Amino acid sequence: MQPIHFSAHLLFRSLALIAACFSLLLGAQSARASMYDSQLTAEALSGPDLCALAPCAEVMPSAQQFSKRKGMPSYVEAYALENGQTRVVGYVFLSTDIVDIPAYSGKPIVTLIGMDTRGIITGVRILKHSEPILLAGIPESTLVEFIRQYVGKAADAKMEIGQGQRKSDTISLDGVSGATVTVIAENQAISRSAYAIASQVGIVKSVPKPPARFSALDEKLDWAALVKEGSIRHLQVEPDEVGVVGNGRPYIDLYFGYLNVPTLGKSLLGEHAYRRLMEDLKPDEHAIFIVANGQGSFKGSGFVRGGIYDRIQVRQDPISFTFRDTDYLNLYRLQPADTPAFKETGIFILRSAGFNPAWPWDLTFLASKIVAQNGSRTFTRFDEEYWLPARYLEGGRPHVERPEAVWKAIWIGRKLELGLFLLVLAAGALLYSQRDRLVRASTRKSKPWISIPRTMLWIASVGFIGFYLKAQPSITQIMTWFHSLIHQWRWELFLSDPFIFMFWWFILITMVIWGRGLFCGWLCPFGSLQHLAFKAGQLLGLKRFQRLLPKKLHDKLKWGKYLAFAVLLGVSFHSMETAEMLAEIEPFKTTFLVGAWNRSWPYTLFVAAILGISILSERPYCKYICPLGAGLAIPTKFRLFGLKRKSECQTCHACAAGCGSHAIDAAGNIDQKECLLCLDCMVMYYDDHACPPLVKERKSRAKAGLPLTPIDARGYFIPLEAVRRNLSEKTAELAANKGSQ
Repeated sequence: MQPIHFSAHLLFRSLALIAACFSLLLGAQSARASMYDSQLTAEALSGPDLCALAPCAEVMPSAQQFSKRKGMPSYVEAYALENGQTRVVGYVFLSTDIVDIPAYSGKPIVTLIGMDTRGIITGVRILKHSEPILLAGIPESTLVEFIRQYVGKAADAKMEIGQGQRKSDTISLDGVSGATVTVIAENQAISRSAYAIASQVGIVKSVPKPPARFSALDEKLDWAALVKEGSIRHLQVEPDEVGVVGNGRPYIDLYFGYLNVPTLGKSLLGEHAYRRLMEDLKPDEHAIFIVANGQGSFKGSGFVRGGIYDRIQVRQDPISFTFRDTDYLNLYRLQPADTPAFKETGIFILRSAGFNPAWPWDLTFLASKIVAQNGSRTFTRFDEEYWLPARYLEGGRPHVERPEAVWKAIWIGRKLELGLFLLVLAAGALLYSQRDRLVRASTRKSKPWISIPRTMLWIASVGFIGFYLKAQPSITQIMTWFHSLIHQWRWELFLSDPFIFMFWWFILITMVIWGRGLFCGWLCPFGSLQHLAFKAGQLLGLKRFQRLLPKKLHDKLKWGKYLAFAVLLGVSFHSMETAEMLAEIEPFKTTFLVGAWNRSWPYTLFVAAILGISILSERPYCKYICPLGAGLAIPTKFRLFGLKRKSECQTCHACAAGCGSHAIDAAGNIDQKECLLCLDCMVMYYDDHACPPLVKERKSRAKAGLPLTPIDARGYFIPLEAVRRNLSEKTAELAANKGSQ
């Protein structure tokens, strides 16, 4: 393709159209309020009067009055008025009072749930979520439709997402395409919350757990050994997790453990102190020690005599236990010589027959988090599980059925698709690794050995990876990765989408080896869609209109994608919500995840404008706008292997004239950051009818009557002397072999 001024004018106006479309869709997005934007006060999340601040009547329509929060975990009783008398008709509760299950955003969906006295769910209402796909992508109404499926279901029913082969006692629920992680997390939050409250109020009868029997072990262990075996657990909260300024120290750096077991109690307290503690404890009482450093306090600055310690709880599903002032004992020192120094220590007595130390339990640290956007405060919970090592329990640890992790359920349910997906990625890597063979077997005019398999990959990328799997990588994942590195790394967040997870590993590995071009040029669904649109233009007879922008203009416009990347990444550190809205500069959600038919017209027009221009010019979005491509281009500079060049390339511009990416400069150098590895230049590199140095050599040999020799790996004809020498050596070797026979 040759750049011409008419094309430059046309494409420049087209790019302006894209910018206008983007402005329209941003305006449409910013004008819409949603559950994402809602702000819940600390009183709503944890205050005594839940229904004064939450729409309890919506989830319990038969009630006229509601109580204050009660119970552990907390719930609200709902009353109907009959002849001046009140009658309990059900219970209302907040999911985050009971479970803390992160969705795709890494944050829980705050859900209000109503349940009648028979244990039947009467209503579900989402108060707040942090799901980016519901901010700019899938309509929130889709999630509202999803949660309506729970109305009329029993609290103890086994509910699973999807209409596959299920057991007879399992209820199948319709999922939400493109928001699998979100709905699986919400399903667990609703079903586990309803079951916990139904168990607490006696609707569901829980099976009593066999009492704990400790083994006869009696050892003395140091601090390091106790931490290593898990008898002492560690919970650390960083300042940014609660919205305070860091000073080089954690907000809370807390260790805790169970003291009733002889080995643990004697090792930590000493023989005499342990014996006195056990003499003071009643049969159903349990001692837990807590020690901590940091800016915060697990005791709380507002504690008063007769009150409760509001910073810590023990949770053993479905029950939570709090501590009063009478449950606290001073802990002056711990016996192991290697115990670190702590500024805050204490022993807390848990007085309940409902607690069983043989089963796992969580220590919960509660903190008041400052929300940076508006300075308000919200209640945040941090949990760390504790389970006695098996050697301290007769018969070992009991079998515990745990809810399957969200990400595991997704991986197990999509084994076949994962296999096919990995096959496509492996095919792309294998084909590119054989690029020398492919380009040698191709010519500039006819390139079937490289163009046919690459076109098949484009089709697979668009149809299978893009539209079917919805596995289009996005700049939002790069932003999330940066934030995870700085704040808190969560493997679950990245494992929740297996295809995106595997795709990113593929991108990272191949980017280190070959650069970003294998993904961007061969396997990116939207990039492939643009190239197929370009090929369709050729089939429609529009090839004579297909042009590139002039190189000088291209070299200015190409920085647009780097600017977009920098702006998005920078904004994300101020407000991830704003960055998610600005990330609509990527047309990926509209094209693959949600579907243009499910979005408002500015989004559809944005995608249509890009694909319309792609018919006349090769991959305009990739070259000038894509922030994802820019983010991948920067580390590509440090790849291990690049494309080959000859010394003659410094003065020859044959490859540059036909480079669809404008990635070859006037000195013949390939800008690997811009190169999409189309390999057109490599086909010419080995073609003695297209590469000017090879054409010159071929013609000079023909004029001198000299035979042509094969082209070596460096892109030159093998010298005649080397061929003759090799031939004579082989002839001599054959003669020697024949004589020996």
